[in-house]
Amino acid sequence: MTKKIAILVIIWLIFAFADYFYLPYFVQPFSWLLVCIILLILAVRQIIKLFKERKNIQTNRIVNLLITLVLLFLTFYNFNKIPSSIIEKIDWNISYHKRNQIVKEVLTEKLKPNTKMNNGICKLSFDFPIVSNGGNDIWIYQNKTKGTKTIKFWISRGFFDAPQTYFIFTNNNETKKQYEEQIKVKPEHNWKLEKNWYRIMERD
Repeated sequence: MTKKIAILVIIWLIFAFADYFYLPYFVQPFSWLLVCIILLILAVRQIIKLFKERKNIQTNRIVNLLITLVLLFLTFYNFNKIPSSIIEKIDWNISYHKRNQIVKEVLTEKLKPNTKMNNGICKLSFDFPIVSNGGNDIWIYQNKTKGTKTIKFWISRGFFDAPQTYFIFTNNNETKKQYEEQIKVKPEHNWKLEKNWYRIMERD
């Protein structure tokens, strides 16, 4: 692997993590398209060079092309599904205790919705690593009648008509039943993480 390809792989990894954790949801489709175009151009250039050198093909040329094509596939396939799912698992484990601490603070009302729109959004301080992607906001819903709460941590904020994805804590039994039904219908997008915790994809 040449130095240029090594640098390309490092830059791509930085993009993958930045795309998952930090890029605003309205920027993600444009950054994704830009990266796809760049990788496609690089792949075409590698193919042209490979064709020109067909009588004396170097191993490095083939390796560089294969790596570029793999990165293009990983970026393009189902909108970055493979790297995003891997990073999501890392994210869940790394921030597990931090999210549980935030849940405790919400349940004891140390943390409450704090935006002027009064829409259930609570803006958290921007500490690394962030616990809710696309701005480090969480969404809090309180059932005042039953004294239960549902807290959503964004995995993906979505864009246009795309669904939004969350790590969700809830101690509301009716909400749990709703999520259990979603898991039965679409288990590839929804599943239970542990007691009171779910990974859910939904459309607002």
